[in-house]
Amino acid sequence: MRSGSALRVIDEPRDGVDLGAAERAAGEFLAALGISTDSESLRETPGRMARAYAELFTPRPFDLTTFPNEEGYDELVLARAIPVRSVCEHHLLPFSGVAHVGYLPGDRILGLSKLARVVEHFARRPQVQERLTKQVADWIADRLRPAGVGVVIEAEHTCMTLRGVRAVGSTTVTSTLLGVLREDARSRQEFFALTGTRR
Repeated sequence: MRSGSALRVIDEPRDGVDLGAAERAAGEFLAALGISTDSESLRETPGRMARAYAELFTPRPFDLTTFPNEEGYDELVLARAIPVRSVCEHHLLPFSGVAHVGYLPGDRILGLSKLARVVEHFARRPQVQERLTKQVADWIADRLRPAGVGVVIEAEHTCMTLRGVRAVGSTTVTSTLLGVLREDARSRQEFFALTGTRR
């Protein structure tokens, strides 16, 4: 009998990436902003831009490995400070920070590295932090059926720090709690205490 069970994660269907078209568009975009790409140092920039954004917007498929919770472990499992890198869908500028992802196991437990992979999976697309937080929590709740799920993301948005208000050093904190972590005050307090956030 196998100790682990893996569910192949397939991202929603996407149109094929056309790097040539993206490179041409990047060149036209720079030209429209008055930036010449004729110099040696800028000549390859449109291609680099196209490849960079293609990488940022392409999630890697992975196997969601779960294992039977044979010991009946029912305390919080928490992965803290998972790196988050995404792109704001409003300005296509990066935002980055950390995610704290936890759950109260039910019948199955998750391979710990998969918590980070789920965060990366949903971050690899134009995003808003609020949606990203909820998508990670909902996805774990749907696939794992735990007693509770909690996700907190703390991130710095360059659309706030590099332009507009230029609020350098500011961070945005979002959270989604499901199941027991939402309904039970003591469990909720424990989760936020372990993540190091105050709510």
